[in-house]
Amino acid sequence: MSTPSTSSVGDAAAALSGNLQLPPLRTLDDFILGSARFQLPNLKDFKKWGNRVANNLLYYQTNYFLLFLTIYALMIFFNPSKIISGLLVQALIIAVIWQFFSGKSKNNFIASRLTGGNANAAEQNAQQKWYIMAGALLGGYLLLHLMSAVLLTAFTLLLPISVTFIHASLRLRNMKNKFTNTIESFGPATPMGSLLDAVNVRADGVLN
Repeated sequence: MSTPSTSSVGDAAAALSGNLQLPPLRTLDDFILGSARFQLPNLKDFKKWGNRVANNLLYYQTNYFLLFLTIYALMIFFNPSKIISGLLVQALIIAVIWQFFSGKSKNNFIASRLTGGNANAAEQNAQQKWYIMAGALLGGYLLLHLMSAVLLTAFTLLLPISVTFIHASLRLRNMKNKFTNTIESFGPATPMGSLLDAVNVRADGVLN
Protein backbone atom coordinates (compact mmCIF):
# COMPACT_ATOMS: atom_id res chain seq x y z
CA MET A 1 0.00 0.00 0.00
CA SER A 2 1.53 3.33 -1.06
CA THR A 3 1.72 6.34 1.21
CA PRO A 4 -0.01 9.64 0.22
CA SER A 5 3.34 11.28 -0.63
CA THR A 6 4.36 8.35 -2.85
CA SER A 7 0.95 8.42 -4.50
CA SER A 8 1.15 12.17 -5.23
CA VAL A 9 4.63 11.82 -6.71
CA GLY A 10 3.42 8.90 -8.83
CA ASP A 11 0.45 10.93 -10.06
CA ALA A 12 2.76 13.82 -10.97
CA ALA A 13 5.11 11.47 -12.82
CA ALA A 14 2.16 10.06 -14.73
CA ALA A 15 1.05 13.56 -15.64
CA LEU A 16 4.55 14.51 -16.75
CA SER A 17 4.68 11.46 -18.99
CA GLY A 18 1.47 12.54 -20.69
CA ASN A 19 0.62 15.67 -22.65
CA LEU A 20 1.66 18.89 -20.95
CA GLN A 21 0.86 22.28 -22.38
CA LEU A 22 2.35 25.63 -21.45
CA PRO A 23 -0.14 28.50 -21.09
CA PRO A 24 0.35 31.58 -23.26
CA LEU A 25 3.19 33.98 -22.54
CA ARG A 26 1.78 36.93 -20.61
CA THR A 27 2.56 40.40 -21.90
CA LEU A 28 5.41 42.39 -20.39
CA ASP A 29 2.90 45.09 -19.42
CA ASP A 30 0.87 42.53 -17.45
CA PHE A 31 3.94 40.80 -16.03
CA ILE A 32 5.97 43.71 -14.66
CA LEU A 33 5.20 47.05 -16.32
CA GLY A 34 2.30 49.51 -16.44
CA SER A 35 -0.76 47.48 -15.51
CA ALA A 36 1.09 45.30 -12.99
CA ARG A 37 0.39 46.10 -9.34
CA PHE A 38 2.72 45.03 -6.56
CA GLN A 39 2.22 44.94 -2.82
CA LEU A 40 3.91 43.27 0.11
CA PRO A 41 1.93 40.20 1.22
CA ASN A 42 0.51 39.87 4.70
CA LEU A 43 3.31 37.85 6.30
CA LYS A 44 0.99 36.80 9.13
CA ASP A 45 -1.56 35.23 6.77
CA PHE A 46 0.41 32.36 5.25
CA LYS A 47 -2.66 30.85 3.61
CA LYS A 48 -3.50 33.98 1.62
CA TRP A 49 0.17 34.58 0.81
CA GLY A 50 0.61 30.99 -0.36
CA ASN A 51 -2.54 31.19 -2.46
CA ARG A 52 -1.23 34.33 -4.19
CA VAL A 53 2.12 32.65 -4.90
CA ALA A 54 0.53 29.43 -6.20
CA ASN A 55 -1.88 31.25 -8.51
CA ASN A 56 0.83 33.55 -9.85
CA LEU A 57 3.09 30.56 -10.47
CA LEU A 58 0.32 28.97 -12.52
CA TYR A 59 -0.67 32.13 -14.38
CA TYR A 60 2.84 33.40 -15.20
CA GLN A 61 4.58 30.02 -15.48
CA THR A 62 5.64 30.53 -19.11
CA ASN A 63 7.14 33.91 -18.18
CA TYR A 64 8.93 32.32 -15.22
CA PHE A 65 10.34 29.49 -17.37
CA LEU A 66 11.59 32.04 -19.89
CA LEU A 67 13.06 34.15 -17.07
CA PHE A 68 14.79 31.07 -15.63
CA LEU A 69 16.29 30.12 -19.00
CA THR A 70 17.42 33.70 -19.69
CA ILE A 71 19.20 34.12 -16.34
CA TYR A 72 20.75 30.66 -16.56
CA ALA A 73 21.92 31.24 -20.15
CA LEU A 74 23.48 34.60 -19.23
CA MET A 75 25.32 33.10 -16.26
CA ILE A 76 26.64 30.25 -18.41
CA PHE A 77 27.65 32.70 -21.15
CA PHE A 78 29.73 34.82 -18.78
CA ASN A 79 31.13 31.90 -16.70
CA PRO A 80 31.01 28.76 -18.88
CA SER A 81 33.97 26.89 -17.40
CA LYS A 82 32.99 27.52 -13.77
CA ILE A 83 29.34 26.58 -14.30
CA ILE A 84 30.21 23.33 -16.13
CA SER A 85 32.86 22.42 -13.53
CA GLY A 86 30.43 23.12 -10.68
CA LEU A 87 27.71 21.01 -12.31
CA LEU A 88 30.10 18.09 -12.80
CA VAL A 89 31.25 18.21 -9.16
CA GLN A 90 27.67 18.38 -7.90
CA ALA A 91 26.65 15.49 -10.18
CA LEU A 92 29.53 13.38 -8.84
CA ILE A 93 28.65 14.12 -5.21
CA ILE A 94 24.96 13.36 -5.81
CA ALA A 95 25.88 10.08 -7.56
CA VAL A 96 28.09 9.00 -4.63
CA ILE A 97 25.42 9.86 -2.05
CA TRP A 98 22.74 8.15 -4.13
CA GLN A 99 24.85 5.02 -4.47
CA PHE A 100 25.67 5.01 -0.75
CA PHE A 101 22.04 5.24 0.34
CA SER A 102 20.53 3.25 -2.53
CA GLY A 103 18.45 0.17 -1.81
CA LYS A 104 20.85 -1.98 -3.85
CA SER A 105 23.74 -1.30 -1.47
CA LYS A 106 21.58 -2.13 1.55
CA ASN A 107 20.29 -5.31 -0.09
CA ASN A 108 23.81 -6.48 -0.88
CA PHE A 109 24.88 -5.82 2.69
CA ILE A 110 21.86 -7.67 4.15
CA ALA A 111 22.29 -10.55 1.70
CA SER A 112 25.93 -11.01 2.69
CA ARG A 113 24.87 -11.23 6.35
CA LEU A 114 21.98 -13.64 5.72
CA THR A 115 24.15 -15.97 3.65
CA GLY A 116 26.64 -16.21 6.47
CA GLY A 117 29.25 -14.16 4.70
CA ASN A 118 29.01 -15.71 1.24
CA ALA A 119 32.35 -15.13 -0.50
CA ASN A 120 30.88 -13.80 -3.71
CA ALA A 121 28.45 -11.44 -1.94
CA ALA A 122 31.18 -10.27 0.45
CA GLU A 123 33.54 -9.60 -2.45
CA GLN A 124 30.93 -7.55 -4.30
CA ASN A 125 30.12 -5.63 -1.13
CA ALA A 126 33.78 -4.85 -0.47
CA GLN A 127 34.35 -3.81 -4.08
CA GLN A 128 31.35 -1.52 -3.97
CA LYS A 129 32.64 0.05 -0.74
CA TRP A 130 35.94 0.86 -2.43
CA TYR A 131 34.14 2.47 -5.36
CA ILE A 132 32.04 4.59 -3.02
CA MET A 133 35.09 5.58 -0.97
CA ALA A 134 37.05 6.54 -4.10
CA GLY A 135 34.12 8.58 -5.38
CA ALA A 136 33.71 10.30 -2.00
CA LEU A 137 37.42 11.19 -1.84
CA LEU A 138 37.43 12.47 -5.41
CA GLY A 139 34.22 14.44 -4.84
CA GLY A 140 35.57 15.95 -1.62
CA TYR A 141 38.84 16.97 -3.30
CA LEU A 142 37.05 18.54 -6.27
CA LEU A 143 34.59 20.26 -3.93
CA LEU A 144 37.42 21.94 -2.01
CA HIS A 145 39.46 22.67 -5.15
CA LEU A 146 36.49 24.06 -7.11
CA MET A 147 34.50 25.57 -4.24
CA SER A 148 34.01 28.88 -6.07
CA ALA A 149 32.62 27.06 -9.12
CA VAL A 150 30.23 25.01 -6.96
CA LEU A 151 29.01 28.13 -5.15
CA LEU A 152 28.54 29.97 -8.45
CA THR A 153 26.54 27.04 -9.83
CA ALA A 154 24.32 27.02 -6.73
CA PHE A 155 23.86 30.79 -7.00
CA THR A 156 22.98 30.45 -10.70
CA LEU A 157 20.25 27.96 -9.78
CA LEU A 158 18.92 29.87 -6.78
CA LEU A 159 18.87 33.32 -8.43
CA PRO A 160 15.99 32.72 -10.90
CA ILE A 161 14.11 30.71 -8.25
CA SER A 162 14.42 33.63 -5.81
CA VAL A 163 13.38 36.19 -8.43
CA THR A 164 10.37 34.05 -9.34
CA PHE A 165 9.29 33.66 -5.71
CA ILE A 166 9.67 37.40 -5.02
CA HIS A 167 7.60 38.33 -8.09
CA ALA A 168 4.92 35.73 -7.29
CA SER A 169 4.74 37.04 -3.71
CA LEU A 170 4.49 40.72 -4.64
CA ARG A 171 2.33 40.61 -7.79
CA LEU A 172 -1.28 41.39 -6.93
CA ARG A 173 -3.81 39.25 -8.72
CA ASN A 174 -6.61 40.80 -10.78
CA MET A 175 -9.88 39.38 -12.03
CA LYS A 176 -8.31 38.40 -15.37
CA ASN A 177 -5.66 36.42 -13.53
CA LYS A 178 -8.24 34.60 -11.39
CA PHE A 179 -10.65 33.95 -14.26
CA THR A 180 -7.91 32.70 -16.61
CA ASN A 181 -6.54 30.32 -13.98
CA THR A 182 -10.00 28.87 -13.47
CA ILE A 183 -10.59 28.40 -17.20
CA GLU A 184 -7.15 26.87 -17.77
CA SER A 185 -7.64 24.46 -14.86
CA PHE A 186 -10.17 22.59 -17.04
CA GLY A 187 -7.69 22.33 -19.93
CA PRO A 188 -4.57 20.18 -20.43
CA ALA A 189 -2.15 19.79 -17.53
CA THR A 190 0.70 22.30 -17.29
CA PRO A 191 4.28 21.74 -16.06
CA MET A 192 3.83 24.06 -13.09
CA GLY A 193 0.50 22.49 -12.22
CA SER A 194 2.10 19.03 -12.19
CA LEU A 195 4.97 20.33 -10.06
CA LEU A 196 2.60 21.89 -7.52
CA ASP A 197 0.58 18.67 -7.45
CA ALA A 198 3.78 16.74 -6.70
CA VAL A 199 4.40 18.85 -3.58
CA ASN A 200 0.68 18.77 -2.70
CA VAL A 201 0.05 22.48 -3.22
CA ARG A 202 -3.41 23.56 -4.32
CA ALA A 203 -4.49 27.00 -5.47
CA ASP A 204 -7.91 28.29 -4.43
CA GLY A 205 -10.59 29.15 -6.93
CA VAL A 206 -11.55 32.25 -8.86
CA LEU A 207 -13.06 34.22 -6.00
CA ASN A 208 -10.09 33.79 -3.62
